[in-house]
Amino acid sequence: MTTLADIRREYASRALDEKDAHADPMQQFTLWFDEALKSQLLDVNAMTLATASGKGEPSARTVLLKDVDEHGFVFYTNYDSTKGRDLAENPRASLLFFWAELERQVRINGSVTRTTRAESDQYFHSRPVESQIGAASSNQSQPVAGRSQLEQRYAELAAKYKDSIVPLPASWGGYRVTPDAIEFWQGRPSRLHDRLLYTRQADGSWTRSRLAP
Repeated sequence: MTTLADIRREYASRALDEKDAHADPMQQFTLWFDEALKSQLLDVNAMTLATASGKGEPSARTVLLKDVDEHGFVFYTNYDSTKGRDLAENPRASLLFFWAELERQVRINGSVTRTTRAESDQYFHSRPVESQIGAASSNQSQPVAGRSQLEQRYAELAAKYKDSIVPLPASWGGYRVTPDAIEFWQGRPSRLHDRLLYTRQADGSWTRSRLAP
């Protein structure tokens, strides 16, 4: 019988060397993300978002990356959700991308700010109308009596906005994680994995170091 302790595999498909890595971690992330896209991985933009309340109570969940540029990583959610309440009390977060087929991880730590209302509105109205109504009808993370309550609220709003634009809910919008540390992990044989850590300096530049696996 296979036990949890017996579950393992060797990583041997790729390597990550300093001479091949971009000096700018945002550019390096773009290179890896583009490769993941070309590999047609399922939910390639899925990332674990870890937050902590003002009391230090941790919480993690999977969200979707919706934009990335030199300023950071953007996702959208309900501001009154658990993650939203955490970020209001403690505006820092950690992100984790895991692309198993490429034997890669990217770990990001940074400060979090809300996107502008214009950014949130533009993204909200780029979504399918059904998703807009779903966001507007859900008090995310709040208890509900049952699924029928959600479906009834959805039906009410679908009828209300049948021939009009769904307004951006006041409690819904984006967050931008501005990184101060980004680690790239590449699986290697014998557990001697490659780990390159980029750390942002006070002047905005980045330093890079190799970490023991």
